[in-house]
Amino acid sequence: MTVREVQDEIIRLKKENDFCILAHSYQTHDILEVADFSGDSYALSKAAATVKNRNVLMCGVRFMAETVKMLSPEKRVYLSNPLAGCPMAEQMSREFISDVKEQYPDYTVVAYINTTASLKTVCDVCVTSSSALKICKAIENDKILFIPDCNLGAYVQSMLPEKTFKLLRGGCPVHAAVRPEAVTLAKKLHPDALFLVHPECVPEVSSQADYVGSTSGIMDFARKSDAKEFIIGTENSISEHLQYECPDKKFYPLTKSLICENMKSTTLVDVLNCVRFDGGEEIKMDAELIEQARKCIDKMIEMGG
Repeated sequence: MTVREVQDEIIRLKKENDFCILAHSYQTHDILEVADFSGDSYALSKAAATVKNRNVLMCGVRFMAETVKMLSPEKRVYLSNPLAGCPMAEQMSREFISDVKEQYPDYTVVAYINTTASLKTVCDVCVTSSSALKICKAIENDKILFIPDCNLGAYVQSMLPEKTFKLLRGGCPVHAAVRPEAVTLAKKLHPDALFLVHPECVPEVSSQADYVGSTSGIMDFARKSDAKEFIIGTENSISEHLQYECPDKKFYPLTKSLICENMKSTTLVDVLNCVRFDGGEEIKMDAELIEQARKCIDKMIEMGG
C-alpha cells in the first residue's frame, strides 16, 4: 500500500469504528494528516472531552493517553504504540516525591503535565509549558516545589524572583542536551532568523531566544510574525510542519539532534492497526487513581490553565 492508500483506509476505518484520532505536534506529517485534532498534550485532552466518539486514539506518548483517559473516563482510550513512553514523565516516582514533600512541607507542589498519573496523585496543581508562569504567579504560597523539569522551572523562576523555588534534577533529555554552541552556530548560518525556543532547554540556550514558549506558542508566534526566517528550538518535526503551513517563510531546526525517539516510534501503520482494533494498547485506570490524579489537573483548570 502507498502512504495515501494507508491514510485513506485509516480515514474510512476511523469513521466505521467510531474513532477520534489525536496527534501530538511532534508526530510525523503523514499522521497529522489523518488526525481529527493536532496540538500539544493538554489541548488534545480537552479536545477529546468534547467529541462524541466512543474510542479515542492518542498518537503520542503514554502520559498523554493517561491524561485523555482522566478527562474522558467514559471513553475507550488507546495509545498507538505501547512502547512510546516519556523519559521525563518517568523520572520521578510517587514515593520519591512523597519523601521530598516531607522535607519541604510548606511548599506547594507544582507538576508539569509531563508526569505519570501516579505522580500526579501527590501534587497540588498541574501546569503546561504555556500556563506554568501564570499559575505559579497566581499561587498564594511563595514557596514552590516544581517538578520534574528543572529547566522549565528555572525559566518560571527567572520570571518570578519574588518567589522561592525548589528544583530537582529532571527534565526532557532531548531538549536539555542542546548546548549553547548550537545556538551560536545556527545564528551564524542564519543571521536574519528569529530564534524560537522551548523552555525545556537549558537556561544558557533559552536566554538567547527571541521568543520562549510552548510548542503551540512557538508555532503561533511563527505563523503571526512578519519575520520570514526562524530557527526552531524544539523537536525537529515542528520545523517541517511550519514549512507546510507557511511556505512563504523559512524554518531551520536548531540542531539535527532535537528528535524525540519516543514520539517517532509511532508509525502510520501503527495508526492503521489501532483503528481496526489490531494493535496499540487500551489505557485502563481504576476510578480511584483517576480521581486522585485528576485533582491537580482540575486545580489547573480552576486557575485558568
